[in-house]
This record gives sequence, structure tokens and C-alpha cells, in this order.
Amino acid sequence: MARFGEGDKRWIVAERPDGTNVHNWHWAETDCLEWSKAFFKNHLTNVAVATAATAAEASVTITKLQRLDGEAYVNVRKGKVIPGYEISLLIAWEGQLHSAKVSGAAEIPYLADENAGEDPEVRVKVKEDGEVASKLKEVMATKGKELILERVRVWEASMAKGGPVKEELEAKKAAKRAAAAEKRSAGKKGCKVISLTERFRCRARDLFEIMMDENMWKGFTQSNARISREVGGEFSIFDGSVIGRNLELQEGKLIVQRWRFGSWPHGMQSTVRIVFEEPETGVTVVKLTHSDVPEEDRYGNATVVENTQRGWRDLIFQRIRAVFNFGI
Repeated sequence: MARFGEGDKRWIVAERPDGTNVHNWHWAETDCLEWSKAFFKNHLTNVAVATAATAAEASVTITKLQRLDGEAYVNVRKGKVIPGYEISLLIAWEGQLHSAKVSGAAEIPYLADENAGEDPEVRVKVKEDGEVASKLKEVMATKGKELILERVRVWEASMAKGGPVKEELEAKKAAKRAAAAEKRSAGKKGCKVISLTERFRCRARDLFEIMMDENMWKGFTQSNARISREVGGEFSIFDGSVIGRNLELQEGKLIVQRWRFGSWPHGMQSTVRIVFEEPETGVTVVKLTHSDVPEEDRYGNATVVENTQRGWRDLIFQRIRAVFNFGI
């Protein structure tokens, strides 16, 4: 970005003597070349094109990204993402047939934003000569080329959404939301935050499904339940003792809900945040944060926090383990 008084005026916030680009209202450019190299290295390393069951069948693998040259960037102006790129790629591949091995390359000589949405040219080359080399080259030119183009389309879609800029903005927004939620919880007098971490022997998506399925909920709690699976949808559990609304849902990853117990003071609402993590296959870690839980109910009983925490542990998590055999 130019200093104040220099360069293109579109890049300057004239009202500020330091020329700061407030909220990216004027042009803000982010270099995406290294991010793009990392993207294609991640998506084009050891990718199977054709797997041989016998020695008479061809085996072809895209081994790595050898080179990515050119420029790639994202401009943001007034919140609008404008990607720009003009790059070339060189991708290595290997093949085997009848015990003979060959190696080659696939080149995309020109990939540019001006042709976004159109498949670029992919040139497939093989280093060796002969019938085996020709056959393996043909496999790479058909199946391998399509795999490469699939990765290119994903990259173009990511660039259109902001590339690394989108990731940074989402991370900042998430941190800001978390800080705001923490501040709200800390600022409410007479309220507490419940935090629990539980482990289950199951897949994260299975546990998510149990907690969002009203028939399964009825089964492990032995009480009536009505649960919407839509963001903004309402739910009622434990025979209507608890009611609420879905605020955010990410299948197998996150549930955020507004919760209210019927015995709580009028207008009192709490927020439940359940994060599902799967550190290893078949093991799920649940991190629960239940904020804005009042210390007293409307009758003056000061056991709300204790009862709520015990309810999560004994009436929900422990029963899920017992009924679905998810114990660790």
C-alpha cells in the first residue's frame, strides 16, 4: 500500500493522516502465490490415478507438484473479493505396467483469471519410449488429467471466495464472536459457566446424530422430545422442561443452542456450545460450554448450576454411553 500522498488515490483513506485502509474499504491486495503452492502440493501429492490389481494392469500415481510459477493475488474492495492470477504448473507422475516403470510430467502452461470457469490445457508427457510408456501416458492423459482439473476447479473456487484472506477473516470473526460471548458471560451477574469434557468410543458424526435426533433422544432419556434440525428451529426436551432454539449447526462438528429451563427466572436465557472432536478414528471428545446459567431459579433455590451440570453428566452423557455402548 502506498503512503499518504503517494500512488493511486484509490488505495488511500484520505481522512486519515496515516493512510490506513479501514475495514478494507479501499483496495487491499494479498499475495496468494505461496498459499497456492501449498494448496496444490497438498492436493497433488501421492494421488492414485489408476491402481493395478495384477501385474498386467496399469498403475499410475500423481507424485508431486514440481513447480508453480507466475502470480496470484486477491484484492478486497468494499468487502468484494476480486481474485487475480496467471500461473503455470508442472506436475510429476509415475506409472508401472508389466514390471516396467516410467515417469513423466503434466503441465498446465496457462491458468488465468480471465479464463475462470474454463478448463485449462493440460499437456501430458512421458520420459521413456515404447509401447508401455505410451499406454501409461494414455491413462494419465485421460484419468490423471481429470483428477488434476478437479483440483484446479477447487482452487479457483477457493480463490473466488478470498483464498487465504477468507481464512484469516473467518478466524478473526470466530475469535471476535468467542471473545464477545465470554465477555457477555463474565458480565452477567448471578450467572455461571459450566464446562465439561467427555470422551466416547464412537464417530463424531454418530454422536452428533444422536443429540439431534428426537427419536434417539426419547430413547436414551425416556422422555418426550421435539427437536428441529434446522438453524433457527426450536426444540423441547425432557417433557418440555427445557426449551430452546438452534443457533448454529455443523454436522459432526458443532452444536450451538439457546437453552431455557422452565423453572428459571422470567426472561433468563443460556447458551450451550458443544464441540465434537475426533482425535483418532472411533474416539470422540465432546467439549461442552454452557454459559449464562443462573445461580438461582425463580423460587430462590440456589442449586441450578449444580443440578444443570449433573444433568449433563448423568442424564445425558452417561445415558448415551450406556444405551449406545459408547463407553471408554
